Order: sequence, then structure tokens, then C-alpha cells
Amino acid sequence: MTKPVRLYAHARSYRNRRDFTAPEVKEAIRTAPSIPAERGKLNCRKNFEFEKTWNGTWYNTKQVRPVFVEESDEIVVVTVYTYYF
Repeated sequence: MTKPVRLYAHARSYRNRRDFTAPEVKEAIRTAPSIPAERGKLNCRKNFEFEKTWNGTWYNTKQVRPVFVEESDEIVVVTVYTYYF
């Protein structure tokens, strides 16, 4: 069974500002290797084809980096960072 992924309120509040989607976050968590983050959390990174303008600059790639906690019954995403290159 695959655990459901839930975006915590803080992560959801940054969705538009950092331009990520819930499906991108879920795909990153499910397919990219997880590594330890601060305070017992985990994070991972996944590159997505972007090929458009963000904040006035053209980028080919968007990297989504969710920071999350794996609980017994779900994965809780605390925040999500995005990088463009």
C-alpha cells in the first residue's frame, strides 16, 4: 500500500508563490531518493521540464524539493522549495 501524501497548510500557502503542483510534489516523493533534512525530516529533488517564463526569466527546468515527514499512515509535506534553471 502506498501512503497518501498530504500538503500541510504551510506548504499549500506557498503553492502559487513557488509555482509547484500537488502532482509534482507527489511524483517527487514517490520517484526520487529521499535524504535526511533538518530536525528529523526528509527531502528529495526532482527535475521537471518547464520551458517557460517565471518571474520574467525563461527557464528550461524546474526542480521541486519537498520537505516532509513520513508518519505511520501518511506522508506530510511541511514545505516545498522550487528552483529554476
